[in-house]
Amino acid sequence: MSSAKMENQAPELPREVRQRAEDRLQLQYARQRGGLWAHLRLLLLLIGPGILVMIADNDAGGVITYAQTGASYGLGFFIPFLVVMIPVAFVVQEMTVRLGAVTRRGHAELIFMRYGRFWGTFSAIDLVIANALTLVTEFIGIAAGLAIFRVPIALSVLLGLAAVWAVTLIGRYRVWERISLWVALLNVVFVPLALAAHPDFGAVARSFLTWHIAGGASGPFLMLLLANLGTTIAPWMLFFQQSAVVDKGLTPRDVRFGRMDTLIGSIVMGVVAIALVILAATVLHAAPGSSGLDIRFILHSVGRHVGGWAESLFALGLIESGLIAAMAITASTSWAAGEALGLKVRSLNAGLRQALPFYLPGLIAVTLAASVVLIPGAPLGYLNVLVQVLATVFMPAALLFLLLLVNDREVMGHHVNSRLQNIVAVGIVTLLVVMNGLYGMSVVLPSLFPH
Repeated sequence: MSSAKMENQAPELPREVRQRAEDRLQLQYARQRGGLWAHLRLLLLLIGPGILVMIADNDAGGVITYAQTGASYGLGFFIPFLVVMIPVAFVVQEMTVRLGAVTRRGHAELIFMRYGRFWGTFSAIDLVIANALTLVTEFIGIAAGLAIFRVPIALSVLLGLAAVWAVTLIGRYRVWERISLWVALLNVVFVPLALAAHPDFGAVARSFLTWHIAGGASGPFLMLLLANLGTTIAPWMLFFQQSAVVDKGLTPRDVRFGRMDTLIGSIVMGVVAIALVILAATVLHAAPGSSGLDIRFILHSVGRHVGGWAESLFALGLIESGLIAAMAITASTSWAAGEALGLKVRSLNAGLRQALPFYLPGLIAVTLAASVVLIPGAPLGYLNVLVQVLATVFMPAALLFLLLLVNDREVMGHHVNSRLQNIVAVGIVTLLVVMNGLYGMSVVLPSLFPH
């Protein structure tokens, strides 16, 4: 049989397979070329999931939480605490890079494969609930930011939802990632805003020596502490980065670039989070009438103390934070649901007609979450903090599955965790369990904690 005839009879590869193969060929060409520029191009091709997951972690809910933290507790405990959270976030997310690159399977799929349908379903339901609640906070931020530009709340929600749908349905992972990275760039606006507020850098430096808690370890303090934990490491991040690594086509030889990608993202995330606490502490801490929960009050206070331009820039950053996180969490939901349901096509490289069942879970979740913001009288400020707290409550179970998988030699071979990595990871899980327990005690036995 002639080669032309064989080509005509050969089945066409699925679209997502072809597009992933094209991306791998680009990487191969970059590897074959020597020199500094070739290495830089290779790095630029390989980075994405780590930076995206970390910047998306500074979501609208996170921005509001950090602002509430600075408003309530000033330049004290939370500045050094957030510095410590940078390596914590890196340690957790680096494990997902290795899992994705070595196994080339998503997080939910691996749990189903190794621990059965019950635990796989449990983890998927855990994630979908957490994602749906977190998506609500993204639209709270989008609506609050656009309100500064006099955009009605219904139109704000509709515009945000349309943007998420449009980017999600592009049908090419690489394009989705690049658009998301450009959107994510706006997250750094909070750093110059913090500098423009002229903070007391001496007080910032002293906070590392004292770790002072204004008012003591009260119930409200523990709630905000959990919220800060929940906005630094959250279940959706595990599922998102591992599936993104798989969709991007990373292999074990790319793990070092994945680590670099995640490290860069962790540092940017931490710097922005600290900048937000410093900004809110400078313009809001102990301010008369500050409730610490109202994002509109926070925006107007920034405008009064720094200038109208600063209020507008803060609002743009808030809109960006909501959009980038909504895009990432929508993708995370689709990936996890597609893996849990065993769908044949579960890739952002697939078109809508080819992979409608894959896209639907994420698009339904983001649409329902957006509609919650339109409910009259909904306690949106309190809901924002509560969602971050719930993320911390859900996180220990998610981390336990992650630890089991990354230490499974059948799955990981010689890429399993080292002893030091396990000690640090177990310490993180222990910290989360202890903090959840303390917060639970503050709710059940409030008399044990100062008010």
